[in-house]
Amino acid sequence: MKLKSIIISALVVLVGSSCKESYFDINTNPNTLPTASPSFVFTNAVNVTSTNMLGYNEIGSYWAGQWTQGNGYIINTAQFAYNFTDGDFNYWDGIYDNLSDYEYVIQNADANNQKYFKGPAKIMKAMVYQQLVDMYGNVPFSDALKGTASLAPKFDDQKTIYDNLVKLIDEAQTDMKANPFASAFANADLVFRGNLTKWAQFGNSLKMRILIRQSKVPGKEAFIKSEIGKIIAEGSGFITGEEVGIGGSGFYLATAGKLNPVYDRWGYDANGAKRALNNYPRITEFLINSLKATGDTLRMKRIAYANSGENGNAPGTSTLKEVSANYRGTPFGVSSGYLPANTVPLGPSLIVKGEFNRPYIIMTAAEVQFLLAEAKQRYADVALPNTAQQYFEEGIKQSFRVLGAGAANADAYKGSGVVNYDWEASTDKLAAIAIQKWIALNNFSGFEAWAEYRRTNLPVTPQSIQIIGETKRPLRLFYPNTENGSNGANVKAQGTVDVFTTRLFWDVD
Repeated sequence: MKLKSIIISALVVLVGSSCKESYFDINTNPNTLPTASPSFVFTNAVNVTSTNMLGYNEIGSYWAGQWTQGNGYIINTAQFAYNFTDGDFNYWDGIYDNLSDYEYVIQNADANNQKYFKGPAKIMKAMVYQQLVDMYGNVPFSDALKGTASLAPKFDDQKTIYDNLVKLIDEAQTDMKANPFASAFANADLVFRGNLTKWAQFGNSLKMRILIRQSKVPGKEAFIKSEIGKIIAEGSGFITGEEVGIGGSGFYLATAGKLNPVYDRWGYDANGAKRALNNYPRITEFLINSLKATGDTLRMKRIAYANSGENGNAPGTSTLKEVSANYRGTPFGVSSGYLPANTVPLGPSLIVKGEFNRPYIIMTAAEVQFLLAEAKQRYADVALPNTAQQYFEEGIKQSFRVLGAGAANADAYKGSGVVNYDWEASTDKLAAIAIQKWIALNNFSGFEAWAEYRRTNLPVTPQSIQIIGETKRPLRLFYPNTENGSNGANVKAQGTVDVFTTRLFWDVD
């Protein structure tokens, strides 16, 4: 766990008090790190989670077939020809550093009379750990986050970790019911500003994500149904009609280093100058053509700006007229012929000039509705109050809303006969749910889209143009060389990892 800023502050205080006799107390260990308030650590940890997610949401958006690379750059073969090694895509180190902060909060909240941070810290720990498992499979869990007490932690079985994450969320719910949030510390919570009801709903929504991810694993049905029953009995419900976001207004500022991370990377700097990387991610030809083919142009125009991008003099609108003919996607992995001026970039649902203080979204209400739709469709006897159709249609509606396409416009698909949009017209209900979830995750949760793509194999997206005559696609990441260097025996114990054939436990087909 890195607490550099806190340590520096503590040293300043130490220097300022150096004339006091107590400073020379020989019973004080000068090598002991200063302690930090769990509230400070929690605030920092949540912010770090958002910046970490930026990286793996990007790679997920590519490998889920939603984004590709603009041709103003040399093609990235690690991303689009899958020529990567254990030196690429190291999200491991940053994630474990982040998890250590959440563990610090959990272990120190009681002693600092800040018990109300334990539940939220456990929920965030569960979310981040699930993402880690969904990248690497078996990882250190029970022996991890112990500092010098366990410098070479053993790896746990990924299935067992998933079960423990369900238990961790249950613990969080118990903690939050027992420890009302102190209003004086509400601003330390960058997610819900101390609203534990919202935290409970997020916990239930996250638990549903963990359960549904395992829905195709043989022998898991009884467990999943039982746990859904526990969610219902808990009584708080799910995130509805709003997103789970980090930061937002009052936290992100128009100052270098303090902007929303998405805005800062692919949008504009603190002075409103367009970033060079604004031309890098492009929306895929497959996505644009799919939306056009189903008449889903309202969402298309929010997922992407028209060719050549945003009109800087009229933020939130395109330079070109926003008609379908001016929306051209980029084939996945193509290296020439699709320059920024004639292809679509990330749209106003994600980036608008001047809107540097949007929250960083970590879960959408649309995703939650599609999770509920799948749960009800698979397990009709669970006591969820609505039908699978109602959850499905609400998922589309929430997707329209969060994209800025007008929730009411989603109703046009009811009875339309458009397969995978109109419930009655869709013979494969689970496929319709999967495809609509894939659309809804665009621009917000790329890593989740990649995980679901691996689980469902939907939609059937084109292979990268960089791959000729092969069907291989990444199913996971290599363990990073940093872990192999410091914990090599335990890495080796996981066996040979082939990123194209070594499946995670929930990726059964």
